[in-house]
Amino acid sequence: MTMLRVATLGPLRVELDGAPVSPDTRKAVALLAYLAVTGERHSRDVLAGLFWPDQDTAHARGALRRTLSALGKSLGGGWIAADRSTIGLNRVGLELDLARFEQLLADCRRHPHPPEEACHACLGRLAEAAALHRGEFLEGLALRGADGFDEWRFFQAESLRRQLARVLERLARGLAALGEWDDAVAAARRWLALDPLHEPAHQELMLLYAWSGRRAAALRQYRACIRVLDQELGVAPLEETTAVYRTIAEDRPPPPPVPPGPGLAPGGAPAASRAAAAGAPAAAVVPAAGRRPARATGVAAGLPLVGRATEWAALRAAWEGSAAGGRLVVIEGETGIGKTRLGEELAAHAAARGAVVLVRRCSEEERGLAYGPVAELLRAAAARPAATWGPLPDHWLAEAARLVPELGALRPGLGAAPPLDGPGALGRFLDGLRQALLAACRGPLPAVVLLDDLHWADDATLDVVGYLARRLRDAPLCLVVAWRGEQVRRDHRLRRLLAEAQRDHAALHLPLARLDEAAVAELVEAALPAQAPHAGELYRESEGLPLFLAEHVAGALGGDAAGPGPLGVRELLATRVAAVGGTARQVLAAAAVIGRSFDLDTVREASGRGEEETVAALEELAGRGLVRELGQDGYDFVHERLRAAADEQTSLARRRLLHRRVAEALERRAPGRDAGAAAARAARHWHAAGRDAEAAAAFRRAGDHARALYANRDALAHYRSALALGDPDPAGLHEAVGDLETLLGAYDAALVAYETAASLADAAALAGIEHKLGGLHHRRGDWAAAERHFEAALAALEAGAAAAGDDADRDRDGRRARLLTDRSLTAHRAGRSDDAAALAGQALAIAEQAGETLALAQAHNLLGMLAAGRGEAAAAREHLERSLALAETLPDPSARVAALNNLALARGAAGEHAEALRLAGTALGLCAAQGDRHREAALHNNLADLLHAHGDHDAAMTHLKQAVAIFAEVGEPGRLQPEIWKLVEW
Repeated sequence: MTMLRVATLGPLRVELDGAPVSPDTRKAVALLAYLAVTGERHSRDVLAGLFWPDQDTAHARGALRRTLSALGKSLGGGWIAADRSTIGLNRVGLELDLARFEQLLADCRRHPHPPEEACHACLGRLAEAAALHRGEFLEGLALRGADGFDEWRFFQAESLRRQLARVLERLARGLAALGEWDDAVAAARRWLALDPLHEPAHQELMLLYAWSGRRAAALRQYRACIRVLDQELGVAPLEETTAVYRTIAEDRPPPPPVPPGPGLAPGGAPAASRAAAAGAPAAAVVPAAGRRPARATGVAAGLPLVGRATEWAALRAAWEGSAAGGRLVVIEGETGIGKTRLGEELAAHAAARGAVVLVRRCSEEERGLAYGPVAELLRAAAARPAATWGPLPDHWLAEAARLVPELGALRPGLGAAPPLDGPGALGRFLDGLRQALLAACRGPLPAVVLLDDLHWADDATLDVVGYLARRLRDAPLCLVVAWRGEQVRRDHRLRRLLAEAQRDHAALHLPLARLDEAAVAELVEAALPAQAPHAGELYRESEGLPLFLAEHVAGALGGDAAGPGPLGVRELLATRVAAVGGTARQVLAAAAVIGRSFDLDTVREASGRGEEETVAALEELAGRGLVRELGQDGYDFVHERLRAAADEQTSLARRRLLHRRVAEALERRAPGRDAGAAAARAARHWHAAGRDAEAAAAFRRAGDHARALYANRDALAHYRSALALGDPDPAGLHEAVGDLETLLGAYDAALVAYETAASLADAAALAGIEHKLGGLHHRRGDWAAAERHFEAALAALEAGAAAAGDDADRDRDGRRARLLTDRSLTAHRAGRSDDAAALAGQALAIAEQAGETLALAQAHNLLGMLAAGRGEAAAAREHLERSLALAETLPDPSARVAALNNLALARGAAGEHAEALRLAGTALGLCAAQGDRHREAALHNNLADLLHAHGDHDAAMTHLKQAVAIFAEVGEPGRLQPEIWKLVEW
């Protein structure tokens, strides 16, 4: 009997009795495949419409007849079954690979075990089914103008790809249960090739490598997973994938599946279940495809302050009481409730009586600008008479000038502040900002500092606010802050600050409620007597929200309200903005793009208008109650929702143009020392302008600026934004993210960042990243993992040095010495004293030969620790003092913190409590400035021990509580990690 073989799982292949057959047209080939796969008879009209949809019925049917004739000739007689209305393919003697594939899977489904497993009988069938797939279904067979056929082929291919993935998954696990590792790996690699973003396939392959003794390959596979997810989606791996990696990295992978008994399925759960057993959360595995991606003027100020008599009396009393000791006042409420109005009423009241007033609004647009609102307060203060600053000592003025260079110009010859990496640097910096603000606020009456919308402030600004608020007792200052309640969660640091101040009776909390119906009627009667009959309707429409009421009055007074009844607030705002025309409209659009607050020069450059035109336009906008002048060429929208309304009425194309102009203006006008700060603002505008490359570069500069000021969380946000926008050096950014997450104690996030950096880095950078990975595992107390990464770093270092030649010898030796020092420290923490001493000796010898200061400092520090552990007090002290002397010449504070801490422990053990406390206190200040949370906690703990031994039990308890609070934040939340809490020396 004649046999016709049709292979569709890959490029179409047709054989007639073993000889290849090649129909002469692509349509004939496609028709044969369609008839073979569907296995049905189809009407001529359906086939004509499927393959020739662009032709009329007669021509399409004619083309079908010619194609059938050509196909029949190439196959020989008897294979085409056609009559006047239908066409099919005879099945007798037909061998179709797809039919065989489906039959093999059906046979497996009849076996008595769960469908995701595979018994001995299944394995042969699954292997045969996988072998039938030579490529994608009908690979390369696309027909021009036959969209219906192409769609059918596409969905068939997608379905078959999913089936093949399940086959390969079961095959890999079944072969693994039999210990056939090479074949299991081959099946898993083929499974992964179907979708390189599918993390369960990565998990399975990692485990197979580990079980077969190829641990290095398993770890490389994890990095390959990180790399593809980062490049394609910009996301980190699933927790399950990271859990599998950890078990392998820590040499504790789950046991491999056991061989089945006769007739049973091979043992072993799916990879996701094994990941959960290894310590991952019991969450469902989400396919990678499901994760694709991936900011007191005007009409309102002229209205009576109704419904706020109690709050206003309390606010004035708080300001007046500040003469005897500073007060913190918190005004809280929803958007449009009147927080700004109440704060500005106090500012105006105090200023009219001769008090110094400083006002700054935080904005969402500038949330990433480290210390931005504080810098603006100080810039405003810099305009005060020179006599204001006379009593302020040079060193405090120099610290504040670090953030606001204009302050340095107030005192010619002012020296530069010491580096920020010095002992106690962050404390000095924050106190310098506080002292400068207090000097600026000096006057006959208590000053008012108003920070509005504090919920938008960056973390560094919140540091300053907290520092200032806790030190108000001796300052005649009323610090007024306003925030939206819905934006400040119950566990937010601002809530804790308020509670702390209330316990000390130094705070006033004013939560604002909406106005009642009587207050609304009073306001309408005073402002719009003609609409008094509609007061009840206005109350119901506004629900007592002051913003709505102010905008309704503004619209009515300006003739914009449509009739006597109330409009919706959105319509009111839009109507007021739409009434602006000409040059003022252009300036308004530019200002709305800049943000809630803006300056004259930036809005002039962005709008493209001349200076006189811009000033005239701003005067018109102020007269309409849309913006207000703040002084010093600064302006502000009367309310954020007015700004948003103006922005919404600007076309997308013009907004993009304006954003580009604003970014260019900000970067062009920023002097060298302010360039980093300006980059944070410019980055947002570059991004909104659609200029992702410029935005990524600006975010990176902003991150570098924030990192230099130890504003670590702000720096992290900027670096992550740069990554999301496609920065050309993702490896370097991921490494920087890992550095910052390590300092913050977020070790899981740091591990993912470093592994991502390692997967993307070139050979020259790999040694440094492996070194940091070793240090991270050391911090977590995983000595074996730390040692493995240190060994990998040494191997990468030697390979890189060999490629670089002799010129890199000194650098290589210094890095090698530092690696040996860290290996020695790991051996010491793991209890291997002899290994630690030998490695430390090698490190010192290499460091002395290289003359590398950091390596020498670290080696002497470690030798001092080891000597102290052996009871050799004199030798320990000699090494540690030498380490400290070397570390004090370095810009990086880490070595200095370590030497100070260990020397403090040595002095304390010798009974020199006062000197030990001094050294430990210096180390703590330096460590807190750097933001190293884990070591800061250890230093608090050590200080508690020293103070307890010195007899100061209250101070000891204070430090102990701080240590416990920080230790609880470090590492993996909710998991007991003894080695993290045991840190004493390093």
